[in-house]
Amino acid sequence: MNDTYIKTTAREMGLREAQVAAVAQLISGGATVPFIARYRKEMTGNLDELQIIGVRDRIEEIEALEKRRAAILGSLLERELLTPELKKQIEAADKLNLLEDIYLPYRPKRKTRASAAREKGLGPLSELILSFRSRDPELDAEAYISEDKGVKTAEAALAGASDIIAEAAAENSVIRGALRELFENSAELSSAVIKKKKEEAEKYRDYFDYSEKITRVPAHRFLAVMRGANEGFLRWHILPETGDALERMERLIFNKRILSETSSPGPDCSGKCRSFIKSSIEDAYDRLLSPSLETELRNAAKKEADLKAIEVFAENVRNLLLASPLGGKRMIAVDPGLRTGCKIVALSAEGDLLEDGVIYPLEPHNKRDKAAALLRNLAEKYSIEVVAVGNGTGGREAEAFVREVFPKGVLVESVNESGASVYSASATARLEFPDKDVTVRGAVSIGRRLMDPLAELVKIEPKSIGVGQYQHDVDPKQLKKSLDDVVISCVNSVGVELNTASRELLSYVSGLSLGTADKLLKKREKTPFTDLNQLRKVPGVGEKVFQQAAGFLRISGGKNPLDSGAVHPESYYIVERMASDVGTSVSELIQKTELINRISPEDYIDDKAGLPTITDILSELKKPGRDPRTEYESFCFADGVNSITDLAENMVLSGIVTNVTAFGAFVDIGVHQDGLVHISEISDIFVKDPADVLKVNQKVRVEVLSVDVKRKRISLSMKGVN
Repeated sequence: MNDTYIKTTAREMGLREAQVAAVAQLISGGATVPFIARYRKEMTGNLDELQIIGVRDRIEEIEALEKRRAAILGSLLERELLTPELKKQIEAADKLNLLEDIYLPYRPKRKTRASAAREKGLGPLSELILSFRSRDPELDAEAYISEDKGVKTAEAALAGASDIIAEAAAENSVIRGALRELFENSAELSSAVIKKKKEEAEKYRDYFDYSEKITRVPAHRFLAVMRGANEGFLRWHILPETGDALERMERLIFNKRILSETSSPGPDCSGKCRSFIKSSIEDAYDRLLSPSLETELRNAAKKEADLKAIEVFAENVRNLLLASPLGGKRMIAVDPGLRTGCKIVALSAEGDLLEDGVIYPLEPHNKRDKAAALLRNLAEKYSIEVVAVGNGTGGREAEAFVREVFPKGVLVESVNESGASVYSASATARLEFPDKDVTVRGAVSIGRRLMDPLAELVKIEPKSIGVGQYQHDVDPKQLKKSLDDVVISCVNSVGVELNTASRELLSYVSGLSLGTADKLLKKREKTPFTDLNQLRKVPGVGEKVFQQAAGFLRISGGKNPLDSGAVHPESYYIVERMASDVGTSVSELIQKTELINRISPEDYIDDKAGLPTITDILSELKKPGRDPRTEYESFCFADGVNSITDLAENMVLSGIVTNVTAFGAFVDIGVHQDGLVHISEISDIFVKDPADVLKVNQKVRVEVLSVDVKRKRISLSMKGVN
C-alpha cells in the first residue's frame, strides 16, 4: 500500500498512520468490515465499522485520483507535451478538479472556434493584444486579413483573436480556481416554474420563485429542485453574480497579467485594447466558464446531497432491520384486501407455511361470519398464538375485524408491509413458494416480518423498503454500496443460525456470498451442521472464508457449546484455558458470572489476542449469542380512527415512525396516510437533525395540527404531548 495514501487518509481522518495501514492491509487481504471491527481490534486500535468504512472509501478515492494522474502524465508524455514545470504542477495537485484544470489546455479536443482561429494564423494577433502592446486592435487586425486563410476583414480577424483569448481564459487553471472558489462560496441556487407547466407542477410550488445561497441549501431542497427540473417543471441555475465573476477575471488578467505569454508585456493596455479584452473575457465567462463551472458545482452539490440523503436512508434501513423481533410464534398472517378478499396463511413457529386461504370480511363482500369461523378453525388447528395483519389497503378494517374474532388469548399486531409486494414477485419468493401466487407469498412475508424483521427484509432490495428520502434521485451505485454496508453490518451484529437461516441471510454473512450460501444449503439439506469446523468441508469455503464467516455463524445445540456464540473459533483455545484455570469445563463456564468474574483478562494476553479481544470474550461468555435488538413491545392504533376523515385537530394519538428525513419524520397513526412531524414540531427545544431524536419504528405520541383531506396531508406535532 502506497505510504502517501496512508498518510493522507490518516491526516484527514485524524487517525494514526498505523491504524490506517492496518485497515488497508486487512481489506486488501480480503477481510470484511464486520470481521475487522470485531476480531481485529488490536491491529486497528479499536476502530469501529464507520471508521473502517471511511478509511476504505477514502483510500479508494485517492487511488482513483492517482490513477487519473498517471493517465494524464502518460498522455502528455506520449504527445511530447510534458515539461518539468507541467509535471511538477500535476504531481502537486491534491484534488481531481485541480488536476483536470491543469490538464484542460492540453486535453485532446474537437475543433473549437479558437483552434479554427489559430489555423487561420490569428494566434500572434491574440498574443499581441494580451501582451498589452496593441494600441489599437482594429488597426493591428488589418495585417491579418488573408483571403487564402478565410480572414476577409479586420472584424473577422478580431473575432478570431477574441475566440482565442476567450478559450485561453477559460482554460487557465488560475482563473478557473478563482472562479470555482466564487461559485462554491457565493453562488445562488435559483429556480422558477415553467409557466405552461404551472398547474401540473403544483407539488413543486415552494420552488416556483426560489433563491438561496448554495452553501445554505439543505440536501432535501437541492434534490427537490433537481427532481422538478428533471421532470420538466422547473428551470434552475446555480450561479454567482456575473459582475463579481468578471471582476475577478479582469483583476487576474489586467493586474496579474496571467494570460500574457510575453516575458515583458507592455506597461498597460490602451483604452481600446482593454475594451477588447474585457469583451473577450465576458464571452469566455458566458460561453465557456459559467456553463462549465455551473455544471461542476451542480455535480459537486449533487454528490454532497446524495451523501446526506444516503446517510439518512442508511440509518433508517439500519433501524428497520434491527427492529425488535417477536420471535418464533405460531401465527396467522393476513394480507388485507377489499374486492379481492384478505389472503390468510398459517405459519409454524419456524415460519414454515402450513395452510393458506382467502376470507371476505370487508366491503363489498361482508362475509364476516364465514371469515370468523375460518380464522377460529385455523387458530384451533395450529394452536395459533399471534395474528399479523398487514397495514395496506383495508389493513385497519381487517385488524379491527380480527380483534373482534380474538378478543383475548391471541395477540393481534399490525405489520408494516412496505416492500412485501416486491418480495412476493421476486425470484427469491418464486424459489421458496413455486406453487403459490403472489398474494400467498406476500402474506407469508408479512408474518415472517413480525417474527424476525431482519431475516425477512434481507430478501428485499433495501431501496424498496420505503424508508428513504429521494432515494430514486441519488447515485444508484453509491446508494447500493452504502446500503449493502448497512445490511452486512446488521446481519453480522445479530449473528446467523447456520442450520435455519435463509439463502439470502447467509449471503450477507462476512465472507460468504449467494454462491457459497447455496453450497451451504445443499450440505445442510443432507446433514445439518453440528460443528463449525464442518464448514471447511463445504466446496468454496477455504481457510480465508472460514476465518471471515465463522465468528458470525451460530449452531445451537451443537457439539461445541462455543459454536452458539460470538467467540471466534480462533480464540476457543483461550476459553479452554480459562475454564481449566477455574477448574471447570467450557460448557459449565458459559453464563456462570461468578466464575467468569474470577478471571483476570491480563492473564490471557498473548501474541494472538490482546486485551480488547479478551474483554470481548468474557462479555460473550456472560451472555452467549446475545441479540443486540431490543425486546418486542406490542402496539395498537386508536380504536375508531381508521381513515383520514376520522381525524380532527387537537386529537392526540399513538403512532409509529415510518421514515426520518432531514426536514422531519413521518408517522403512521393508522389511517393509511402517514402524517408529517416537521422538524420544528418535534420538540420544545431546538432540534438540528430529526435523526438525533427519532428513529424508524419508534413508538410516539402525536397531536393532530391540521388535516388536508383533498391533498392527503396530515400535520402532526410532538410538542408537549405525553
